[in-house]
Amino acid sequence: FDNMEKQLHLNLLASRPPMAGGFQSGSKMKMGPGRKKDFSPLSWSQYFETMEDVEVENENGKDISLIAACVSIWEILGHSALSWAVFTAVICSRINCRVVAMDLRAHGDTKVKSPEDLSADTMAKDIGKVVEMLYGENPPPIMIIGHSMGGAIAVHTAVANHIPSLLGLCVIDVVEGTAMDALNSMQNFLRSRPKTFKSLENAIEWSVKSGQIRNIESARVSMGGQVKKYDCALICCTLSMFLRMKKESIFTWRVELSKTEKYWDGWFRGLSALFLTCPVPKLLLLAGVDRLDKDLTIGQMQGKFQMQVLPQCGHAVHEDAPEKVADALATFMVRHKFTDFVKFVTKVTCFSPSCS
Repeated sequence: FDNMEKQLHLNLLASRPPMAGGFQSGSKMKMGPGRKKDFSPLSWSQYFETMEDVEVENENGKDISLIAACVSIWEILGHSALSWAVFTAVICSRINCRVVAMDLRAHGDTKVKSPEDLSADTMAKDIGKVVEMLYGENPPPIMIIGHSMGGAIAVHTAVANHIPSLLGLCVIDVVEGTAMDALNSMQNFLRSRPKTFKSLENAIEWSVKSGQIRNIESARVSMGGQVKKYDCALICCTLSMFLRMKKESIFTWRVELSKTEKYWDGWFRGLSALFLTCPVPKLLLLAGVDRLDKDLTIGQMQGKFQMQVLPQCGHAVHEDAPEKVADALATFMVRHKFTDFVKFVTKVTCFSPSCS
């Protein structure tokens, strides 16, 4: 970084072209009797065409990190662009689109000067800066998709009009009322997680067996974006400690979620009202109908947005059921004439605009 204005490197993943004959996800991988499950990591290159660093200047000295493209996606706190890998392969086999997934500030491989600034306003401005850097003054029509905290930032971005060519908004499993209630127990959840892992395979195995990610294929590609290797030389003060850590625990979380608590309220408070005021077609995907709060229940009955409930999924809906999420999104985008289905597509489950 130089002395001009703050700059940052954003890790962007561009989707691969659709695979011939469609794509069959491994979300329901079946293992034969007595066969050991494979928890080895998968490469991003099986799902995305390119991985690029984008350097951005910011006139007010704030750091930046976000996503942008024909379909733009960002992720839950602590996760990275890789959590969208399997979904990306599926959606590109369904409709004509291009997906760019990006690591938010302090996430994945993004490098910023102020990684501790995770306010909704800062991250929403980040998105606009990245879109401007990628496309200049004439960006293509963009639909943004966000999951959990990423969904909240997507809403803040849309309301602030940081993307002038925005044509649609999809928010996955984030509702103000449910999110605010969950914040009370978040620190307890974070304390219950392992602090370190012996290997990346060990981290992948934990994510599946703990139920954090119910799709083993997605876990194998996405966990590499959530954990990082220890730099033992920086944190070990004795040789014995170095040898012990090198042998027993060499991976830890990339993001210290407990230190972001001061921003939680700002991400979610007033989110339902903001979502309803976004002046573009909106899709809300939920893992359960019980997650709907009062404002959204009224808004849904008034037809202000389309809602789809995808049962038998965990919170990481797009990882647990990438085909269902891709089908719901593809149907939504084609219905609103944002794009067309891919020719010769073998199977698309069309969803009606309802809550079932």
